Amino acid sequence: MTETMSKSKADDPERAHLADVADGCGCTEIWEHMSEARDADDD
Repeated sequence: MTETMSKSKADDPERAHLADVADGCGCTEIWEHMSEARDADDD
C-alpha cells in the first residue's frame, strides 16, 4: 500500500527536522543528517 502525502515535510511539524533530506534517501542518509544536526547543536 502506498501512502500519499498531502503536506511537504517542512509544513509538517513532526517532519520539519527532515526538510533538508532529499526525497527518496535511505536510512543511512537520514542517520547522517540527524547526526550532523546533533553535532551542530553541541557547538
